Amino acid sequence: MGKRKVLSESELKEFALPQGSELLGRVMKLPGGDHVIVKCTDDKVRVCRIRGKMKRKMWVRENDVVLVVPWDFQDAKADIIWRYISAHARWLENKNYIRKE
Repeated sequence: MGKRKVLSESELKEFALPQGSELLGRVMKLPGGDHVIVKCTDDKVRVCRIRGKMKRKMWVRENDVVLVVPWDFQDAKADIIWRYISAHARWLENKNYIRKE
């Protein structure tokens, strides 16, 4: 199977809401490599790692809304498992899942 061609972000229909221990967060800084500093909805700042599956498919930028899973053995670190497109981020802000910034 070949790759799916996406002409614009608004055509993406997939959408993931936080379940279980997953948290929403907003990207604050990109120090380099596959590390990102994210402020999560529980008011903690975590150093997050972009999963390898996601690393080359999606580019993460500052102020993006992401879905993170905190590590169970080190709470100050987490993995990024999803990046929301701008339309989905606005929907999350309107439904009060995250604060508007």
